[in-house]
Amino acid sequence: MAYKGRYSPLNPKKYQGNPTNIIYRSLWERKFMVWCDMNSDVIKWGSEETVIPYISPLDNKRHRYFVDFYIQVRTKEGILKSYLVEVKPKKYTKPPEKSPTRKSKSWFGEVKAWGINSAKWKAASEYAKDRHWEFIILTEDHLK
Repeated sequence: MAYKGRYSPLNPKKYQGNPTNIIYRSLWERKFMVWCDMNSDVIKWGSEETVIPYISPLDNKRHRYFVDFYIQVRTKEGILKSYLVEVKPKKYTKPPEKSPTRKSKSWFGEVKAWGINSAKWKAASEYAKDRHWEFIILTEDHLK
């Protein structure tokens, strides 16, 4: 079951974008928002404020990828580091099983989603690398 809502930051000055229009689409995203908002090492953060073009393998056309989060943190060494962060359930971070004996509609959906996500994540990695940032994918294992 999807869980959606609005997040109101306690530290709106840290937010990059409109702090009155922050939407979460899962409890994991909300949990990460709270962490960004309350963590003193997070200097600034934004939710779906970074838009990256990518080519979809389904139609070979250009689309826009709204990355879940941008964060800038101060490391223990005092260095500022920037990250693009995608929050995804772990099951969506692995390719679907190869060629099952019976190819169901859901299996084709998984293959399609994996192809699109792979293209998005490749574009995000390149975008981040060009800016000396890092792209990471966080799952429930990271957010527990």
